[in-house]
Amino acid sequence: MSATPPVPPKAKQQATKQTTKQQRAAERQRQLEEFKRREARSKRNRRILVWAGAVGGLVAVGLLVTAIVLAPKGTNADAAADGGGGASGAIEGVQTFSYQGGAHVEGPIDYTETPPAGGEHNQVWLNCGVYSQPVPNENAVHSLEHGAVWVTVDPSLPADELGKLTAELPTTYVVLSPYEGLPSPIVLSAWNAQLQVEDASDPRIAQFVEQYWQSQNAPEPGAPCSGGLDAPGKLS
Repeated sequence: MSATPPVPPKAKQQATKQTTKQQRAAERQRQLEEFKRREARSKRNRRILVWAGAVGGLVAVGLLVTAIVLAPKGTNADAAADGGGGASGAIEGVQTFSYQGGAHVEGPIDYTETPPAGGEHNQVWLNCGVYSQPVPNENAVHSLEHGAVWVTVDPSLPADELGKLTAELPTTYVVLSPYEGLPSPIVLSAWNAQLQVEDASDPRIAQFVEQYWQSQNAPEPGAPCSGGLDAPGKLS
C-alpha cells in the first residue's frame, strides 16, 4: 500500500489562508445576521410602542366619550364635584319649603302641595323610573328624600311634549308619572323645592334638574332609588 503523498508547504499555506478567510467571512455573516435581528427587534419594539400609545390614546378618548354619553343629563362638573346637584343659583318660579326628613308613617297622607315636595312619607320608597299611571304620593316623597326628582305631567300632555321632557331628564334618580289635578301641565318636585312650567321647552326644566337632582340638601342623597316599590304602570 502506497503512502499518502506529502502536501506541499505552499498548498498548506493556501489552505490555511482559505480557512481563515472563510472563518472571517462566516464571522462577518454572523455579525451581519445578528445586526439585522437587532434592527428587526428594535423596529418591532418601536412599532409596538407607537401602537400602544395610539391605542392608549383611543382608549382615553373612548372613556371620555363614554363618560360624556353616560353622564346624567342636566348635571355639570360643579354639581359632580359637589356630590350631585345643589347649585346655589336661584331659578325663577321655584317654590321652596322646609320639611324635615325621616318621618315614616303608615296610611294615606294629606299633603299641602300638589304634588307633595316633602314631609311625612311611607317607609318604602318608590322605585325611580317612568310610569304610565299615577304613583302613590307617600312612596314618591320617600324617593325625594333620597335625592330624586319627581316630574309629574298632566295626563293630557301631548306625546311630543312628553318626548321633549324625557330628553331633558337623567336616566337615574328620576320619577316621571302622570298626575291628576296639577296646577300646570308639568310640575317638577325635589325635596323642599318645586317648579311649575307650561311646556317642555321651558329652559328652567334643565336648570331645576341641575340644581336639585341628587342635591346635598335632600335628607338622604344617594340612598337607593331601586329595590323599593314598583307601582302599577312602571315602564322602565
